[in-house]
Amino acid sequence: MRRMILVSALVFGLATFVFAQEGNLLLDDFEIGVIGGPEGTVDFGAGNGSSVEVASAADTKYWNDLSIKVTYDAVTGGYIYIARGYGLDAKKAVWDVKPETVKWDDYKAIAFYMYGSDSKVKIAFDVKDNGGELWRFVSEDNFKGWKEVVCPFQGFVARTDWQPEIADKNGVIDFPLKSYQFEPLPPAKGTLYFDKVELIKK
Repeated sequence: MRRMILVSALVFGLATFVFAQEGNLLLDDFEIGVIGGPEGTVDFGAGNGSSVEVASAADTKYWNDLSIKVTYDAVTGGYIYIARGYGLDAKKAVWDVKPETVKWDDYKAIAFYMYGSDSKVKIAFDVKDNGGELWRFVSEDNFKGWKEVVCPFQGFVARTDWQPEIADKNGVIDFPLKSYQFEPLPPAKGTLYFDKVELIKK
């Protein structure tokens, strides 16, 4: 009888864990070969003196087989972007999930895993909404190893330094979100790893 109770408790606990995990929605897992350019799998670049290199990494990963490795040199006045999603210049840099199929009202945040080195570098995480407007959430590399960085939708602010010409600039996050991008903020230089981008259930 005691064994049956123990087994039942374990099954219930496992079911609860699985249910909790299934509550979130995996958007992107970087199980890709990183290719740049118009037919690329990642839309990335840099300018005004900054530079960036992007590659797949199998030795430092959080989820499944690969993460994305970003080696960067962000100088004052320069910019860097590493983007995935829809409507980007790189045609194959799309998520595993199409934005219009997501019930966005069911989620309160978007999150990603980052491998930190406690460098104190600030990392901008931008999302582009359905109106083409860019919204920003800033975190800091103030830890070591893998950590989930949770970005509540209410914590994003519209970018004031730059917006695409086509952006509606209405000051409201219009769902569905179409893409996201990472940008180490200058001045900074180093290497970062990112993995497993997901939506967090309410």
